[in-house]
Amino acid sequence: MKKQEKQRFSNQINISNRKARYEYELIDKYVAGMQLKGTEIKSIREGKVTLSEAYCYFNKGELFVKQMHISPYAQGTHYNHVEDRERKLLLQKREINKLETKATEKGMSIIPTKLFINSRGFAKLEVALAKGKKLHDKRDNIKEKDVKRDLARMKF
Repeated sequence: MKKQEKQRFSNQINISNRKARYEYELIDKYVAGMQLKGTEIKSIREGKVTLSEAYCYFNKGELFVKQMHISPYAQGTHYNHVEDRERKLLLQKREINKLETKATEKGMSIIPTKLFINSRGFAKLEVALAKGKKLHDKRDNIKEKDVKRDLARMKF
């Protein structure tokens, strides 16, 4: 039974929000802790998290992440967590103030980019201050990737 649990739970979780890199220009990154309920960390260790629709917002000077989907833990009882609940992010006060002032600028938002488990076993969320890309910016990025891919093929 111990071997099965070691395979199911992993400390090497690294879930990224690939959609964020395409939709937004990432300006500044911060690593924040999260306030989690009991079974949420077990679902995170199983890798059952979706960041694609998640976003961050401020409420009374605190930073929260909303619509980050953590699937319910399969072996959880009636104490299982709610999937899409708001989760408080833990940052230092000066970082929160800095983010809040920058996020009030036009076109700026705070987007979760990566969820990982650090060396001490705590779940951390990397959030980025981002500016939305226009359609022509997205096309330019696709064109650059195609050119790089073609050059890499020619070398080999």
